[in-house]
Amino acid sequence: MIVAVLIIAIILVAGGSLFLLANRQRAATGNLSRETRRRDEATAGEATESAPTSAEVELSAEARARADEARGQAGGALAKRKRGDITAWEPVDEEELGVTRRQFLNRGILVTMLAGLGTFGASLLAFLWPSSTAGFGSTIGAGKLGDILGFMDTNKQPYYVPEARTYIQPYPKSGLPKAKKVYDDFIYAGMEQGIVALYQKCVHLGCRVPWCQSAQWFECPCHGSKYNRVGEKRDGPAPRGLDRFQAIVNGGNVSINTGLLAVGPPIGTDTTGQVAEGPHCVG
Repeated sequence: MIVAVLIIAIILVAGGSLFLLANRQRAATGNLSRETRRRDEATAGEATESAPTSAEVELSAEARARADEARGQAGGALAKRKRGDITAWEPVDEEELGVTRRQFLNRGILVTMLAGLGTFGASLLAFLWPSSTAGFGSTIGAGKLGDILGFMDTNKQPYYVPEARTYIQPYPKSGLPKAKKVYDDFIYAGMEQGIVALYQKCVHLGCRVPWCQSAQWFECPCHGSKYNRVGEKRDGPAPRGLDRFQAIVNGGNVSINTGLLAVGPPIGTDTTGQVAEGPHCVG
């Protein structure tokens, strides 16, 4: 929320600065610079000091006569103005004048800058805004506890939840006294309900660990790490047992909290005493 406020403030400050700059340039349009005014004043002073000669006066009179004759030939369309008459200056109507090139360029630059800042701010907000809580990293429903236990008992294999990237395995009650001394309370609570949720990733180098049906163990094909039914390390280069998630049982429904990961048990942990029940899938 603080980031959004800062971005909006930056956009407003930049827009205000550009707007003031455009107005200043617009106000300066048509005004003479200080140097130009000073030069005009000096020129006017020189013209006042030097009086015209008789030849210049005669030439001026002839020029005015020719101009009057041209006006008369044109049908009198142009009104004659006597010497010394002063014509009042009238400002040009902005609607008649329209938008000058400088105003057009200034407004174009202002709009482009504001559009760029707005797009950048929107993309930054979209990047920093929290994403949806659904999917991996949240709590994911796995199904009915009775259905899961029945599947594992019938097929002799773990119940896989792809959305949670998790294997659900049965945990025997006989192993609870030893498990109480090893596992965190939020993991042990699921074991008391008869299940454990194991993260599919091998703790050695991150390969997905498949289930070996013949040995009834998890065996990694990448480097030969082996884990028993409840994910405790039995062989290979893995530094510990499989990591695990919190398994929550509420009203007979099982959900996996993939946002709460517990590091696997240390080497030597064996709470169930399960040995390989057949040939290994990985040599």
